[in-house]
Order: sequence, then structure tokens, then C-alpha cells
Amino acid sequence: MGTEDRRQARTLAGKTALITGAGTGIGRETALLLAEEGATVVLVGRRRHVLDEVAAAVTGSGGTAFVRPTHIENAEDVRALVAWTRNTAGPVDILVNNAGGAGRVGDVRWTGEDEWNAVMGVNLTAVYLLTQAVLPDMLERGGSVVTISSLAAIRPTLLGGAPYGAAKAGVRNFMAYLRNSYRDEGVRATCILPGAVDTPVHDTRAVPPGPEQRAAMVRPEDVARAVLLCASLPERTLIEELVIAPTAQRHP
Repeated sequence: MGTEDRRQARTLAGKTALITGAGTGIGRETALLLAEEGATVVLVGRRRHVLDEVAAAVTGSGGTAFVRPTHIENAEDVRALVAWTRNTAGPVDILVNNAGGAGRVGDVRWTGEDEWNAVMGVNLTAVYLLTQAVLPDMLERGGSVVTISSLAAIRPTLLGGAPYGAAKAGVRNFMAYLRNSYRDEGVRATCILPGAVDTPVHDTRAVPPGPEQRAAMVRPEDVARAVLLCASLPERTLIEELVIAPTAQRHP
């Protein structure tokens, strides 16, 4: 099989994927994997230099990547992002809502309103804004919306905090709404709920996990493989929800 044949055989050839939180962790690994499968990836985040590093890795492997720093909690910025993507890379075929973050206060008794709103903004409001912005094109062409929620949506804990769990439950519900409303028009909506993932966010814990605990966690590339599966299945098939948890229940 020649180079051109291999390119055409890739499962996402000709598709445009917009990935939020694409600079690190799950977003970075997802971008690399979708690009490897032929998608043109649009990398979205706040830090251009980090996104540029991912774009360089994509292009260095023969893929195509575009970078667009954006505050995805802002409606005008999101509309501009989607319009720019349409003009630069084509309409969005795959939206990966990956950006997110927890607050610093675990106990809701001391969670301030600013922190609550900030966590809701990046984890829930941004998903609504981005989905709303890409939906008109997807209703014409079909498409996939894959949102990274969390096991905190169904098993909230003090560690994740009240606003984080509530926001992740909210996006789970929103994906169900989207799926039930538009699946007959060819729009697939999937919610992925990972357990503990080994990312730098754990470094900010009061007691960061040790090496053995981290080794037992889900890896960002594990979640990225799940995103690829959801986005690359035949259009007749939909994964509605996917829970990804560490095999070991008791960490060393």
C-alpha cells in the first residue's frame, strides 16, 4: 500500500476536529491521535506556546494542525473561533469538549461564588457555547460531539469539590439532551466519564499522589483512544456513554 493509499485508509481522513484543552494531558493526546488518523485538528486553549508545541508534534508526524487561543467561556470568542475554523480548516465534524478544571476549595461551606462560577464556566457553560456554535453545521452534515465529563458526575467527592461534580453532572445531562434531540439528524453525542487520570492537576492537591498511586491511574492516552473510538465508528453507530476507571480499586 502506497503513502496515498494509507492516507485515504485512515479513519478520520477529511474530517476537522476541534479540541479544547488541547495543550496538555487528555487534550494533547487526543489531538495527536486524531491527527494520526487523518483529521485536521484545531487546537484550542489559553496558552499559545503550549498549543504551538502540540501543533509542531502533529505536523512533525505528517498531520495538519491549526492553533487558536480562545477563552471558551466567552460567547463572542466561541462564535469567532467556530467561524475562523470553518474558514480555515472547514466545518467542525468532531468537537471534543475536553477543557476543564476543579476549584481549590473542596468543602462547599467555604466555596466562594467566584470560584463556583469559574468552575461552572469552563466545565459546563463552555460546552454549551461550543456545542451551540457547531450545531448548525452538524445538522447539515452530521458530526460527533464528545465531551469529557468525570466519574465525579456520579460519584462526587470532597476531593473534586462541589462545583466540579455539579458541572460534570451537568454536561452529562446536556449530552443526553443533545443525543435525544438530534441523533435522528445525524449528530452523535457521547459523554466519557474517566476516573482518576494521571495529569499534572494532581500536583496541586494538599497531599499529591505518590509514584505507585499515579502508576495505577488512567493515563491521558487511554482516554484519547476512547475519544478516537467514539469519533471513528461508522455513522450508523453511537456510543452514548463510556466510563473509564482504573482497574485497581485499592491503590498501593
